[in-house]
Amino acid sequence: MQIWSWSGFFEYLFNPFLLEGALTTLWLTVASLACGLVLGIALALMRLSGNRALSGVAAAYCWLFRGTPLLVQLLIIYTGLPLFGLRFSVTQAALLGLSLNEAAYLSEIVRAGILAVGKGQREAGFALGLSKSQVFRTITWPQAFRIIIPPLGNSVNGLLKTTSVASVISMEELLRRTQILIQERFMVLELFIVAAIWYLAMTTAWDFVQRRLEARYGRAYAADRADRR
Repeated sequence: MQIWSWSGFFEYLFNPFLLEGALTTLWLTVASLACGLVLGIALALMRLSGNRALSGVAAAYCWLFRGTPLLVQLLIIYTGLPLFGLRFSVTQAALLGLSLNEAAYLSEIVRAGILAVGKGQREAGFALGLSKSQVFRTITWPQAFRIIIPPLGNSVNGLLKTTSVASVISMEELLRRTQILIQERFMVLELFIVAAIWYLAMTTAWDFVQRRLEARYGRAYAADRADRR
């Protein structure tokens, strides 16, 4: 019994079918991150608004989506909601589920970054006659963004791998396409290792981008502090 096939491994390493799956993984990651970040910022601002109703809704949202598995959430969206007349395609369900789940985690990252900005700086902005929105745009958010870059980058890395969960609802991302080929070719180890290599390549590329972002905003912050002195 042959355990490993080098020819099969190299045949599928750059297989177009798997490469299309990797591209699907990438765009699903980017789209889910963008939607999740927008919703996450809104949730963070709701938590910090001082309005007990808004804060309670945001807190309940985070409690629900952080306290239940993403797999269960995807299955409810794709197979449960149609019972109530809400039907989504595989792509819509995957994007919706990943975005809603990611928003709960990103909201906590954003909230922590905002709270890390000194209260005195916001008060100084108000003393200069700036409105709340102006203080947030020009003082709070630029500094908070620098703080949230490292944990945000880690979330992107995790999200890129978490997209594989969408394979359970037949979303043809990298893992699902790998499983399809395994059912046809019976090269289990070779194909799973090919998939692992592509996941590793994508996360490594993102790690490089993240380091550049951290270095860039770190230098900008250091230069700004030097100018103030």
